[in-house]
Amino acid sequence: MLKSDDRLAILLHGGLRQGSGKTGISMLRYGDRPIVAVVDQDCPGASVQEMTGIDRDVPVVASVAEALTLEPTVLAIGLAPSGGALPEPWQQEVRQAVAAGLSVVNGLHTPMAPMFPELKEGQWVWDVRQEPEGLGIGSGRARQLDCRRVLTVGTDMAIGKMSTGLELHSASRQRGLRSKFIATGQTGLMLGHDGVALDAVRIDFAAGAVEAPVMRWGPEHDVLYIEGQGSLIHPGSTATLPLMRGSQPTHLVLVHKVGRTHIDHFPEFALPSLPEAVHLYEAVAAASPTFSGAKVVAIALNTWGLDEAAAREAIAQVYEETGLPCSDVVRFGGESLLDEIIL
Repeated sequence: MLKSDDRLAILLHGGLRQGSGKTGISMLRYGDRPIVAVVDQDCPGASVQEMTGIDRDVPVVASVAEALTLEPTVLAIGLAPSGGALPEPWQQEVRQAVAAGLSVVNGLHTPMAPMFPELKEGQWVWDVRQEPEGLGIGSGRARQLDCRRVLTVGTDMAIGKMSTGLELHSASRQRGLRSKFIATGQTGLMLGHDGVALDAVRIDFAAGAVEAPVMRWGPEHDVLYIEGQGSLIHPGSTATLPLMRGSQPTHLVLVHKVGRTHIDHFPEFALPSLPEAVHLYEAVAAASPTFSGAKVVAIALNTWGLDEAAAREAIAQVYEETGLPCSDVVRFGGESLLDEIIL
């Protein structure tokens, strides 16, 4: 629904300082449409570059009312509050935006289209998390494709699996490969990539929902990067198995957040060592004749919060611990890990 000339305002209350606005921050880092404002009541007037490290000059304002003076055409919901719904004061801001003629991109679980039964001509509300029509069950057909299929997997949720895939996709295209990123979450779809919002799909159809875009794009590409979701290690995650079944990966890239020793928000669950996590993913990938038997070929380390020297030291330690190539692809680019994929 987004057009190339749409001007975005991103609703990101609290997301800049707390780092909780993953969708909005990803749109700032990877989006190719004009962003005219970030709405964050916690830090109006702040520098996006200083807060996030993203080289983008976008004004930060305290409210949608202030953002409207910058003439956006679309309000994008860039954060995900606990429970999947916006607090009432923020819902009022969305209503204010719609009343002013803006369209809305909503990546939350709670749909917003029912809130606005009457819209102006050309105005729309895109609830991204919707199950596609015509889904079937997975069939394992992706194993027949000749292209490389790279699935990002993680030691935890929300640690950079999508960013890793996007950076590797960018490096692949710069190297002249026919590369495609397959989105499996709302942020990737909002960035304009084809795919499916996997967490909106009934579990029986999840593998088939992943398989569909892989089969659609695989025949005409050298490499597909399938966006990872969740983690085999996380007690609340169900996404990894249908991703493996649907994409039949040829390569796995394990993503980890430096310094994380326990599952975020579950301090009673310690994370395994990285060699143990590698073994877990490879064991599952080979556990059934309907799986591809993919190997973990590299570690993508999220070093956010470290200075460059400390980040490089952490990367070297991971290489020593696992024997696998390691880099922070957001910070240093994906070239070194790409070498392991296109061997």
